[in-house]
Amino acid sequence: MNHVVVVGAGLAGVRSVEALRGRGYEGGITLLGQERHRPYDRPPLSKAVLLGETDRTYVDVDLEAMEVDFRPGVAAKGLREGVVETTEGELPFDGLVIATGADPIRLPGDGPQHVLRTIDDALLLRATFVAGARVVVVGAGWIGAEVATAARRAGCAVTVVEAGRAPLAHAVAPEVGERIIPWYDGIDLRLGAMVSEVDEGGVRLTSGEFLDADVVVAGIGVRPAVEWLADADIDLHNGVVTDEHLRTSMPGVVAVGDCAAWWSRRYGRRLRVEHWDTALGAPEVAAAALLGQDEVYDPVPYFWSEQFGHMVQFAGDPQEARLLYRGEGEPKWTACWLTSDDRLAAILTVDRPRDLVQGRRIIEAGQHLDAALLADSQVPLRDCVV
Repeated sequence: MNHVVVVGAGLAGVRSVEALRGRGYEGGITLLGQERHRPYDRPPLSKAVLLGETDRTYVDVDLEAMEVDFRPGVAAKGLREGVVETTEGELPFDGLVIATGADPIRLPGDGPQHVLRTIDDALLLRATFVAGARVVVVGAGWIGAEVATAARRAGCAVTVVEAGRAPLAHAVAPEVGERIIPWYDGIDLRLGAMVSEVDEGGVRLTSGEFLDADVVVAGIGVRPAVEWLADADIDLHNGVVTDEHLRTSMPGVVAVGDCAAWWSRRYGRRLRVEHWDTALGAPEVAAAALLGQDEVYDPVPYFWSEQFGHMVQFAGDPQEARLLYRGEGEPKWTACWLTSDDRLAAILTVDRPRDLVQGRRIIEAGQHLDAALLADSQVPLRDCVV
């Protein structure tokens, strides 16, 4: 293999380059970045950047030292075996890493709206957050909550419109989301409400009510950025389909990050996880696959969010599990999902990082817990293992 092309210069793409070099690959590497910026980290965009604490989130990487041909402002347009079609012509490859991430979903309507995906998005949105500005955030998931946090801190009049019965209803569970409703103090939280369209001057709800707004932010999710692969001979289904080694259906091609839908041995189904931890960990396995090695990618999904002065961390997959709480009635608490045989399936912690660290290890090990001990927040989670 003489030339690897990496499409996407986000964290997943950069870590793929590092993994290839770290495993001894000495051939050519071309890194394509649709944006004209140096590679940067995305999680701080909705946190430190939006809050005005920093303007830059560059990834600490020396592409020149690794002899990488970095091409900012170049996008992929199509793919056929051995060739990527780009906005600057055709680019042949022996190995290809697809790391094109995801694109935010926009609301219907012709009125102005913001999304938050790029550094430019974050800086533009931050400039609109001035005291007294009327801000409508649509979606009370992870991103919506972080945007609302920044807007409220800036002194804006904030309204959050959420289709579910509680914040994080779709991301985690309505029962858990109901516990964080008090965090929205000072915000007009509209639950069970949907936007029909964004119009000039605000948004219209499906009920017919019009909400006046100076700023409208869509935080209703993302879609894998795979439109450029529509005519390629590669399997697509909710992203780029891969096996447990992150190999795609096209020879010599792997996929990583938000756009990859990989097979999980742990869960017995295909997963696509839109979080930083996936972009960080998957490239090692993808690089191994390109170099002819069979490593398996099968992590416990993990995510964190900083919202309204709280650190919220989540790990696992709560499907078909019952919910128990640690720290009932306490400001710092943990939600645990247990399977029918009392194995920990997922965990969400609020300002309890030790529970998260221990819980993630317990999930990875498939250990069983004593449910009665689990409810006592004074008992370390590791001591609940039976």
